[in-house]
Amino acid sequence: MNTVKANKVEAKKDKTFLVIIAVLSVVIPIVVALLFFMPKARNHDIDVTNLPGFHAILNSLTAVALVIGYYNIKRRNTRAHRNAMIVAFSLSSVFLVSYVTYHFLGERTVYGGEGLLKGFYYFVLLTHIVLAIVIVPLVLLSMYFGITEQHARHRRISRWTFPLWLYVAVTGVLVYVLISPYYSWNL
Repeated sequence: MNTVKANKVEAKKDKTFLVIIAVLSVVIPIVVALLFFMPKARNHDIDVTNLPGFHAILNSLTAVALVIGYYNIKRRNTRAHRNAMIVAFSLSSVFLVSYVTYHFLGERTVYGGEGLLKGFYYFVLLTHIVLAIVIVPLVLLSMYFGITEQHARHRRISRWTFPLWLYVAVTGVLVYVLISPYYSWNL
């Protein structure tokens, strides 16, 4: 296959994946947002009360994987970097499925703190939510460009992806720590 034809095939493949990434980047936040307005699934025997703690663990491990990946790419260890990023992506994917499950089946928890801590909590929560929406296409693009070895594009987008993804992972844990005293535990 000549170079021009190969480039056209690659461009078509890129376009397909970029459309899929764009669709997922819109659909995922919409589905998550709808969960907050949909009536909760009642009459189920599934105990989801432990999922918020599980989510905090997933976010913690994601943050660790991101830092390990960053450390390794700075040392030009691309194999370890790639493995760490795949772990971070996998953990975030499990988180998303579990998060959707929890908000479909679980009860809504309202923050009960007051004063400065309440303002801090809502600031962290708001920035976490906004950046969690923003991070979806950035992560998907970073992963796609990395896997397809489009290194220049990967580096360009990952400069934004890494700090925002790390912030979302860390603030996810912080939100859990701040709201956990207000969960209705089924003990």
